[in-house]
Amino acid sequence: MLPQARLAQVALRPAFRRSFASSSAVRNEASNLGTAAVQKRPVGGFRGGIVGFLVGFSLASSFAAYRLLEEYQQASAALQASVEELKLSTEKVSAHVRRIEAVEKDLKALSEGSASKDDISRIRGEVKKLYDGLHVEFLDLRTHVWGIQQDVHKLSKKDSTEVRI
Repeated sequence: MLPQARLAQVALRPAFRRSFASSSAVRNEASNLGTAAVQKRPVGGFRGGIVGFLVGFSLASSFAAYRLLEEYQQASAALQASVEELKLSTEKVSAHVRRIEAVEKDLKALSEGSASKDDISRIRGEVKKLYDGLHVEFLDLRTHVWGIQQDVHKLSKKDSTEVRI
């Protein structure tokens, strides 16, 4: 056992000790002389300061870690929302690009199927030639009909007409 613990046990049993003194006053004094006061070891400012510092530091660290985790979760949620928004806008842009490509394809097909200015000028010239040719034929036909009409008119003025069958 430790000497301090032994002294504490001795201090607790003063009445059961046997003494060699003859008088009761000497006996009481003798019993008081053998007891040692139990020394309390002080906690101390330095040791208490370290413990307080460690407790405070651990509380502050845990609070900071909690706040950091909370901010990380918020930033992660914001980033996820931004990614989703980017995905939607990318899909919209892709749809617009597909529509533009389809319109360009239709435009190319129409431009290949349509006539150019040169084609229209050439066809216009051909139509004018046809029209002029038809006009000349019409005038020839009209002249021929006028001649027939004049012949019929001359025949109707004659006094005697014979009809031969």
